[in-house]
Amino acid sequence: MADTRTSDSLGAANLHAVFKAYDVRGTVPDQLDEDLARATGRAYVRVLGARTVVVGHDMRPSSPGMAGAFASGASEAGADVVMIGLASTDQLYFASGHLGHPGAMFTASHNPAQYNGIKLCRAHAVPVGADTGLHEIRDLVASGEVTERFVPAPAAGSISEHDVLEAYAAHLLTLAPVSGRRLKVVADAGNGMAGWTAPAVFGRMGTDQVDLVPLYFELDGSFPNHEANPLDETTLADLKARVLAEKADVGLAFDGDADRCFLVDERGRAVSPSTLTALIAARELAKEPGATIIHNLITSRAVPELVTELGGTPVRTRVGHSFIKARMAETDAVFGGEHSGHFYFRDFWRADSGMLAALHALAALAGTDVPLSQLLAAYERYPMSGEINSEVSDQAAVMDTLEAEYAGQDGVTTDRLDGLSVSHPDWTFNVRPSNTEPLLRLNAEGRDQETMEAVRDGVLARIRGGKQ
Repeated sequence: MADTRTSDSLGAANLHAVFKAYDVRGTVPDQLDEDLARATGRAYVRVLGARTVVVGHDMRPSSPGMAGAFASGASEAGADVVMIGLASTDQLYFASGHLGHPGAMFTASHNPAQYNGIKLCRAHAVPVGADTGLHEIRDLVASGEVTERFVPAPAAGSISEHDVLEAYAAHLLTLAPVSGRRLKVVADAGNGMAGWTAPAVFGRMGTDQVDLVPLYFELDGSFPNHEANPLDETTLADLKARVLAEKADVGLAFDGDADRCFLVDERGRAVSPSTLTALIAARELAKEPGATIIHNLITSRAVPELVTELGGTPVRTRVGHSFIKARMAETDAVFGGEHSGHFYFRDFWRADSGMLAALHALAALAGTDVPLSQLLAAYERYPMSGEINSEVSDQAAVMDTLEAEYAGQDGVTTDRLDGLSVSHPDWTFNVRPSNTEPLLRLNAEGRDQETMEAVRDGVLARIRGGKQ
């Protein structure tokens, strides 16, 4: 199929705006459309030297067309294409690992309806980011070599369909089998892809194991009920209410592409992703004593404490899936967790899976006779502020000022692994700049609520009182 846009009409500025550090993302159709998807498919095959590509897409209205255009471009460049159709992002990662091919997932995750995007990986779900091929793909599109000057491969690749949903569900349940007492579970898919994958996964467990109460399972890329972003606790209101009304054992909240999962306990209270990180770490260490566990620098200090107490080795990383996956590969870590609700599993090709994290929580809960809040109490040690954003024009100057003020205090250590981290035996905080907005993001923690609030308020006053 001929292009209707050239590299000039795609525009260098537009390409730099949508090709980000870890994925391609923008508004449809002004920033991202089928022409750009087709050109990206051609460039992807050339940069990776791919012979076969797996392609999946979410429920957004623009996703099937763009996935098809990408597949056409990849075929024109000589690669065979396996279309898995509707999929969660972790289902695409499963397909990439299970079939051994590089993959492309069309989704904009939790972003609003007007957005779409592409998450790319190499075979076995190895991520493709800015430094590992994504910007090479962008530059090839910008050069015109895959648009107006594109020369098709001597033989076009085939395009076929392959359903992996049941194989995906079966594989997850081998990694975290659920047995024990019957659980009542409310799951909020937010009209996203968990509405597609959860019935397959929970259906395999059977009603004698799980009484599933579905909430917003209807696939709808306009997100009519609430934003599919459980990191924003306001989006959990309906789930909390339903958990209480149903007297459920647990609530699960998934984001739009279902690669993240958050918990709500039986009291209708949101569970910190750090707590779930600690729970899963304990389960993995029980299977593999002494293993390495990755945690990013914003997770609670309870995580490395517990890992050490259980005989494991905690490794601290920067925020971001590419850093975590790289460190997992370097250290052969069995598991990694992030404050944002991403959970990574060595036995799932080091990829993140919201559904697999949910199954670990259900397996742990079903194996006890206590409520979720009591089960998790052992993994919750310190109050946390959550992420608080402040608009700042000169991020570096504010961080320098904060470091100068706190570094001289007794018992305080600082580092710049990712933004500014400041630690004291009784408290800690991290301030990180946004990569895309003039914001500083604060996360604070204390030995008790009063200490945390004092640190949080003191740092915020300094940030907002001297915005530079």
